[in-house]
Amino acid sequence: MKTLFSAILLAVFSVGVHAQSRFENAQKQASENKELILLNFSGSDWCIPCIKLHKTMIGTDEFKKLETENIVVYINADFPRNKKNQLSTELKKENSSLADHYNPKGIFPYTLLMNSEGKILKSWEGLPSGNASSFTKEIREIKENQKP
Repeated sequence: MKTLFSAILLAVFSVGVHAQSRFENAQKQASENKELILLNFSGSDWCIPCIKLHKTMIGTDEFKKLETENIVVYINADFPRNKKNQLSTELKKENSSLADHYNPKGIFPYTLLMNSEGKILKSWEGLPSGNASSFTKEIREIKENQKP
């Protein structure tokens, strides 16, 4: 009986707990580690420039170094169309909320570099010009020019 009662209490309290969103977690991590946030809006299965951006820039080892070296926290707000690629309801909600706030025009791909408070430092509409090296170099320069 105690176990059943405990399970019911746990279930009731777990429903009431607000889970932090990926963006809130990114802000916390960016603040603690003095990192920037890179938020990318993409259509991973229908937007050709989005697919190219991920393949030629974000998916590269050069970009991944930005994450491992505590330069950026990366968030992908994806909007896939194919049924097999659909996201969880919670993730769809979060991505829609981010789009309402940061991408109301619905531009794809749309990439934002922000500080930990969510202030936009740089934005790229469409595919950024150049290659992974120039893209990551630009991000590093913006990070270096931030006041501590």
